[in-house]
Amino acid sequence: MNAPDPARLRVALVGAGYVAAHHLAALKRLDFVEVVGLCDANLEAAKTLAERHGIATVAPSLAGLAATRPQAIYVLTPPASHAAIALEALDMGCGVLVEKPMADTVAECEAMIAKAREKGLILGVNHSDLLDPVVMRALDAVRAGRIGDVVSVDILRSSEYPAYAGGRLPAQVAQGSYPFRDLGVHGLYTLEAFLGTLDHLEVRFQASGRDPNLRFDEWQARVEGEHGFGRLLLSWNARPMESRIVVRGTRGHIEVDRFLQVCRIHRVLPGPKFIGIVLNTVLGAIADVFRVPWNVVRFATGLLKPSPGIQKGAADFAHAARDNGRPPFDGDDALRVLRLLEPACADADARRAAEIEARYTKLEPVDALVTGAAGFLGRKLVAALRARGQRVRVLVRRPVAAWTGDADIQTVVGDLGDPRAVDHAVAGAGVVYHVGAAMRGSPRDFEAGTTWGTRNVIEACLAHATRRLVYVSSMSVLDHAGRVEGSVLDENAAYEPHAQRRGAYTQTKLGAEQAVRAAIRDRGLPAVILRPGQIFGPGAEKVTPNAVVALAGRWLAIGEGSQTLPLVYVDDVVDALLLAGEADVSGELFNLVDPATVTQQDYLERAKRKLGDELKLVRVPKKLFLGLAFGVEQLGRVLGRDVPLTRYRVHSLRPLANFDLAAARTKLGWTPRVGVRRGLDLTFGP
Repeated sequence: MNAPDPARLRVALVGAGYVAAHHLAALKRLDFVEVVGLCDANLEAAKTLAERHGIATVAPSLAGLAATRPQAIYVLTPPASHAAIALEALDMGCGVLVEKPMADTVAECEAMIAKAREKGLILGVNHSDLLDPVVMRALDAVRAGRIGDVVSVDILRSSEYPAYAGGRLPAQVAQGSYPFRDLGVHGLYTLEAFLGTLDHLEVRFQASGRDPNLRFDEWQARVEGEHGFGRLLLSWNARPMESRIVVRGTRGHIEVDRFLQVCRIHRVLPGPKFIGIVLNTVLGAIADVFRVPWNVVRFATGLLKPSPGIQKGAADFAHAARDNGRPPFDGDDALRVLRLLEPACADADARRAAEIEARYTKLEPVDALVTGAAGFLGRKLVAALRARGQRVRVLVRRPVAAWTGDADIQTVVGDLGDPRAVDHAVAGAGVVYHVGAAMRGSPRDFEAGTTWGTRNVIEACLAHATRRLVYVSSMSVLDHAGRVEGSVLDENAAYEPHAQRRGAYTQTKLGAEQAVRAAIRDRGLPAVILRPGQIFGPGAEKVTPNAVVALAGRWLAIGEGSQTLPLVYVDDVVDALLLAGEADVSGELFNLVDPATVTQQDYLERAKRKLGDELKLVRVPKKLFLGLAFGVEQLGRVLGRDVPLTRYRVHSLRPLANFDLAAARTKLGWTPRVGVRRGLDLTFGP
């Protein structure tokens, strides 16, 4: 290891995820620490975080930081990579702090401990929950005997994960036990702190199916401790979220609310039992009236740091590394927990691995593949293809029960963001109808479903020499706010110039369309692009039309009701898709809008007649909505956050109009067969 400088500790971080920001915040407050480098396989993420914290050196791997001569390495990557990175850092002569769990297996953990001892270096694990101020307060109370002898401890924790953002499947998607490895490890070492040595861990898990990318999302565990029983209840569905610890003793109990940073101690009071229960409840409620708002103020003013246990663990390890001392928690602490954790995770891991591999059985060739097949348009397309006698393959995130009895519909379960799943689905399909895309969710949902999804489809179609790709784009990619009133719109209309200001849907759909056009131009991709207007039909009655916003259970119609809508009936879009799959139009792009004009007010009146009191409609003048957007923008600036409503988005609500449909009519041979007038009758009634 580099000779320690008593004045400075040179620290480098591996991993630029959310936890890195907490480590950096803690390290930046220590005057003896110099953060010399940051690395992450996602170099852009590393650069962004490094720029924010003034870190000069950024690299895609740990080897790229060797020149910075770090003395300590903080490993903040997903658990599967912990051992390899830690061993590399120890070989570089650096002390190592690893986020929990220290490794995925006992063997990896033992190898890390052996390497640290061989090199004479400090090795720590960040068991951060034990450094949370309210947990420390509860532990101090137990050790002081304030609730008598401990009888049992319950830990209740609910959580949520960022959406899968596409690319190689991360551990939370591919590893069945990931939720328990992630939060169960916190629970086990916390139970150990209260109950002493743990033994006989029993784990149960369930799959609710709410998130197809998080297979087992409900976990319960029971363990025997030296001083009592411990139980864990972990949920990725229960709301509102909670993080609580309940410690029961012979003379009282302790309730810890980690989200509110409150530690309540209820002791046996003299007098009648019922009176004691009431007094404990009343006194606790009175105390909460003051301490909860005070904690909010502390958090808002920076006196209470976010994720305080993570930050304290980062700082405490830095002190230990500088002083050649013992870290708060070392490899042996991690190993005890991992010896309980590893066998408890084996069944879930094996079941998930088998489930994923079962998706990749050999498939017979089919006439067509439909992505997004479970959606409104996708289901209609599948039905039309089957009505023509075609064999169809569908790529869906969950199996669709209605298709299980049809031997000529092959189902591939997978995510559009997963390159392997898409490649498997595309192989052997004559025509690929790429209808799927993210319609809602976080930016990561849009990145996976639209950006990665389209990229994966392009690569798979090229790799398997697909005869035709029919890509469904969106009118959202066009310039709405800057359009000149009355101008004619054709396939050469201007793209949205400020997609990032419109939001993730527009941003990713624009990028996806441009990627398809580039592949047509530069790589010979045999593709056709269709841009439908607003698709409507039976089953989509509750979808808001253009210039209408759903908010707080109401439809807010923005601007004048006389503005026309770019409508197209769903069956007419299916007709265009089928033509695009067969006609000699490779390389072309077509706008699909019904030539008949329908005002927003006419559409809303029909919807109101059909939906009745279920539809609460409010018309808002555009200027009033712009004023609201201005206020939301100012709030966003104060909070330093992106906001869902801006003046630019309000201007962009204006529906497109005046379409030149000559290209679709003459080249594709498409004219609406049903038409918007009959379509409205079929959807809402005459």
